[in-house]
Amino acid sequence: MTAGRLLTVTRVLAGLLGAELTRAVRPEEPDDGRARAVRLALERLGPFYVKVGQMLSTRPDLVSPRTMAELALLHDRVSAAPFAMFEPVLAQELGEDWERRFEHIDRSEPLGSASLAQAYRAVLRGGESVVLKIQRPDIRSLVLDDMAMMRRAARLVARAFPDFNAVIDVESSLNVIFEAMEAELDLTVEAANMDRARELVGEFEYLDVPEVVWATPRVIVQSTAPGRSIREVDTGSLTEKERLGIGRDLLAFMYRGYFVDRFFHADPHPGNIFVAPGHPAHLIDWGMVGRIDRRMSMTLVTVLLSLAHNDGPGLARAWVELGRATPWADVPGFAGDMALLVPRIATASLEDLDFGVTLTSVLKYSTRRGIQTSPVVSLLGKSFSNIEGSVRHLAPELALTEVFTEELRDILIHLAAESLSEIQAARTALDLMIGNTLAPEQLRGLVRDMANREFTVRTGRLRDARAPRTRTALQTAAIAAALLWWSRHRPRHR
Repeated sequence: MTAGRLLTVTRVLAGLLGAELTRAVRPEEPDDGRARAVRLALERLGPFYVKVGQMLSTRPDLVSPRTMAELALLHDRVSAAPFAMFEPVLAQELGEDWERRFEHIDRSEPLGSASLAQAYRAVLRGGESVVLKIQRPDIRSLVLDDMAMMRRAARLVARAFPDFNAVIDVESSLNVIFEAMEAELDLTVEAANMDRARELVGEFEYLDVPEVVWATPRVIVQSTAPGRSIREVDTGSLTEKERLGIGRDLLAFMYRGYFVDRFFHADPHPGNIFVAPGHPAHLIDWGMVGRIDRRMSMTLVTVLLSLAHNDGPGLARAWVELGRATPWADVPGFAGDMALLVPRIATASLEDLDFGVTLTSVLKYSTRRGIQTSPVVSLLGKSFSNIEGSVRHLAPELALTEVFTEELRDILIHLAAESLSEIQAARTALDLMIGNTLAPEQLRGLVRDMANREFTVRTGRLRDARAPRTRTALQTAAIAAALLWWSRHRPRHR
């Protein structure tokens, strides 16, 4: 990190610390401006810190409700820079004759101005109307420097507060943001994401993704998205069939991304979805995507199934599987929390329910009970909240669990087919062979420990949640140990 950048970050953080000290000295003064000051500081520090703030807006276990609401207002829109600032980037990426590729570029006013890039209307030589997106000069090095500094800070936090880190896992949480943002720093990665999304969205009648014309690491040209953002569109201009169709398809597409494709738009806020009467809705800005593994996606299906069927304890069990219970975790207490929470949200529509907040509320309870949740859940919570807010603009009467139930059949068929595939069968066989290879050595170690009186069984709060499984495992181990001892000491016949 450059000295200048370190000085800037230090000054901003020192300003926040000074304000906190003032509040401590003068507690009678109102602190309404605290959350707003934090948001403005993150916006001033730039795109990486904006992403961190957006993630914190879905973490009620870490920040107060007032701060969450303020951080939800975070955006990466900045004042537009003159087009001349981007001409060196175009020359470096496309060559000195880059202007020959275009018939016209609307240089006067950008379509959008974000902290990482600016977008312009343009027309190619062949007459095709496109969007030209150009990365800001030197933004990549700035973001990578910020990431390096935050990695060092995360390691310091882990060493200084091990119990806190055992539940939150600060470095892993930051790595989720790092991986998502590193893709945004290379527009060829965004182009690849768009190509894949276009394939996945093909089966949805009311959805589409712009087509990539060509891309380089810092410049991308794509087809235009008709209409206006969901936030700005006049819903009265859409028929009820279009309105509900777009809403259902948006939810169904995101569900498929979470549970089947394991590839999803991580930032589907209203500004990234364009709608026009007579056209499918277009999802834009595919720089930030999320990816999850097979185990997590299947466990998430169980989470939503438990929610749809009003099963609080079932949701609690599935949620624990998403992460890890610390030695001091209160799993029965968490199950009790869910038994009270789930009935209030199981059948609510978007008019009555903020599902993204509900998801993060579960996260708050689990953290309070000492359960570490996968850092990817924060990204999922952000994605859930954004798509929910987008759909609410068009079809607030839709129930998320109802749409999920409608999609469940296809999701389960896909998961079943995947489980029966040749690759999965081969993996299962390998797991069995590895288990058979390791079992004799594990049993020998167990018998050796028992013979040396070094065998111990650790117990704790987790025994209540896993007692049947633990008893079965111990009984099996005891029987196996006895058989092994008998086989070694039984009389040998000549």
